[in-house]
Amino acid sequence: MSETSIKIESVDVLLLDLPTIRPHQLSVATMRRQKLVLVRIRASDGIVGWGEATTIGGLAYGEESPESIRTNIDTYMTPVLVGTDATSPNARMFALRSHLQGNRFALCAIETALYDGQARRLGVPLSDLFGGRVRDSLPVAWTLASGDTARDIAEAEHMLDIRRHRVFKLKIGARDVRADVAHVAAIKRALGDRASVRVDVNQAWSETDAMLGMGMLQDAGVDLVEQPIAAHDIEGMRRLRTMNRIPLMADEALHGPLDAFRIAESRAADVYAIKITQSGGLRGAQQVAAIAESANIGLYGGTMLEGAVGTIASAQLFATFPELAWGTELFGPLLLTEEILRTPLQYRDFELQLPAGPGLGIELDEDRLAFLQRQQH
Repeated sequence: MSETSIKIESVDVLLLDLPTIRPHQLSVATMRRQKLVLVRIRASDGIVGWGEATTIGGLAYGEESPESIRTNIDTYMTPVLVGTDATSPNARMFALRSHLQGNRFALCAIETALYDGQARRLGVPLSDLFGGRVRDSLPVAWTLASGDTARDIAEAEHMLDIRRHRVFKLKIGARDVRADVAHVAAIKRALGDRASVRVDVNQAWSETDAMLGMGMLQDAGVDLVEQPIAAHDIEGMRRLRTMNRIPLMADEALHGPLDAFRIAESRAADVYAIKITQSGGLRGAQQVAAIAESANIGLYGGTMLEGAVGTIASAQLFATFPELAWGTELFGPLLLTEEILRTPLQYRDFELQLPAGPGLGIELDEDRLAFLQRQQH
């Protein structure tokens, strides 16, 4: 069978509603379950590629929901893909973007599945299609999001003891600024120099709250503040960055290369939280990283609390970045109570180990997927 005769035969979307190991509290929602959105693309040569488009908190975080992603893929994207050449992910994505507006998460899942399939076809890791990896493991932060100070300290101590994480990010913004800072400062005092402590405000503060909070967090020894104010307020982010010494990280403000350019041009962030879904796919995230590198902006590998597919897809790309000064947050699978891989991802010595196999380097347990889907009905 010649390459040009290899056609896409089917595109399937699977929704898996899985419990988390504990409540995960953000300023916009409290998560007790995570709904994974998996995309499976089968080609006529028997190759199957996987992608993921998982979101946070339904529509609480962004404009795409698991249900809308499935509907839009089934209704508008699958007809454009089925019967076309499976060996050219770029051509397929160009065709989709010529027909569609928005839908970054859905497009990311499809692009990942196409690249996974093509890398498997070629017998190489997906990272090879993006220039090749410069590291075989990635440091991984853990989010402390129970909201209870003593519980968060105990959880962090446990993670240090088992050598799984030594960077901790706290989700704050749901309480008064001073109460939040007191919570963070207590955790930093308990952990001392054994760990890096950072915060994510998820846009919950006003600019005046952020000015107060960032100064207090710096005094408490916190290393980084993520998206303290509204994502659209680039000028406000610039003012905060100018008037504070603690690094400011852009997250929700980054919806791909255009936003990356605008924020860099405004000098409104010290660090970018790169997410493949927020960037509209792997290539978009690679472009965001290139803009950051050109503007001397640090990189942090972000997460949408994806399961194993989205996590390892992100890792395959992040492993190609020459500089990744702020590490990653690719802990999503560790937050879930159910395993969907035949061989789970390996976290040890504070890092996620990248698999060496072709494509994403993982094998999904399709019997387990079918069982978990049946449980939902």
